[in-house]
Amino acid sequence: MKCDMHVHTAYSDDSKTPMEQVVLSSIEKGMDLITFTDHVDYGVKIDWDDPGTTSRLVDGLPLYNVDYDAYFREIETLQKKYAGQIQIKKGLELGVQRHTIDQFKKLCDQYPLDFAICSIHQVNDLEFWTQDFQRGKTQKQYIEAYYDELLYVVEHFDQYSILGHLDLIVRYDQQGLYPFELLKEKLTKILTLVIQKGKGIEVNTSSFKYGLNDLTPSKDILKLYYDLGGRIITIGSDSHVTDTLGSHFDEVVSVLKEIGFTHLYFYEQMQPIKYEI
Repeated sequence: MKCDMHVHTAYSDDSKTPMEQVVLSSIEKGMDLITFTDHVDYGVKIDWDDPGTTSRLVDGLPLYNVDYDAYFREIETLQKKYAGQIQIKKGLELGVQRHTIDQFKKLCDQYPLDFAICSIHQVNDLEFWTQDFQRGKTQKQYIEAYYDELLYVVEHFDQYSILGHLDLIVRYDQQGLYPFELLKEKLTKILTLVIQKGKGIEVNTSSFKYGLNDLTPSKDILKLYYDLGGRIITIGSDSHVTDTLGSHFDEVVSVLKEIGFTHLYFYEQMQPIKYEI
């Protein structure tokens, strides 16, 4: 099987790609299954129908979280239209912070999902990509604060399937690579909890697009996860345009096999389903 478990569309604030265009491109690329995982980032964005919403689009992009009703309605329409050609699953990418956990619990109770990615995109509502979070801190301070936030979230939030791009901070670290050995203890705590709670992690192939020197998460993290007993793993392109759908999957699978993984997973109604690689 070829399953892309991390796909964005025009329902996200950073994509202009229509949902049906993603489906058609995925079929053309020979994908067996895709999961739509558009962005929800409480703390830095509000919901589409929030009374505080005054403007809906800037340069053609939505400023707010997913328009949930329209989003799930379109997924259901496309599931029926392309049945027999490709499997389409309902997901969301949850940009969780410790002070937004209750909002995400409420959201996940309200909408039935097949799959939920738990990602750390901000800490204290400060963005990584703008350097707002890193500014004024040493590399040690912002790296450790990132993983402390992730540990807190996995300790207190369970309504997710996998951790997305676990070492995302690397993508925006202008100080170079922080030594894995200095993070191993924190990562062991995080991954042990993930495994104990029956959750998984993803390999996010956007590392190739960003020109990183390693996978996301790194091979060291993937090996640690495996050595700790972790087996639930998904692969996702984090695609925002159709060009990157399913990109570099074969390369990633080769690395996973070298580590010892024999299966990948997709999700249905929040249940992991494994398939051989």
